[in-house]
Amino acid sequence: MEYFKYCLKHYIDFSGRARRMEYWSFTLFQFIAMAFAAFLGLAIDFAIGSYIIVTPILVTLVCLGLILPGVAVFFRRLHDIGKSGWWIFFGLVPVVGEVALLVFMFLDSEPGSNRYGPNPKSA
Repeated sequence: MEYFKYCLKHYIDFSGRARRMEYWSFTLFQFIAMAFAAFLGLAIDFAIGSYIIVTPILVTLVCLGLILPGVAVFFRRLHDIGKSGWWIFFGLVPVVGEVALLVFMFLDSEPGSNRYGPNPKSA
């Protein structure tokens, strides 16, 4: 939960490095927040007798609220493995780009300092 709070506080910080734990913790809590919003929306829809009116609105609001912190932690994670944050656009390449970025997110930190800052594991 600490990493999620940290990412929310540093939602416009695209510099520095983010460990795997920070990235994956944020991703997990982001998924939980979206699932909770969907569940809450479905419960409200069911209670008022509507057919899926509230659910997409709630999920969209949660997604919009978490998109900027998500992109920022993604950039910092790429920096941690020594890649530029602009590699995020490689994800636009169908299948290959998405798989490559997923693999990047599982790579270990670049040892020592790199051009993006000191290794967060040693700090």
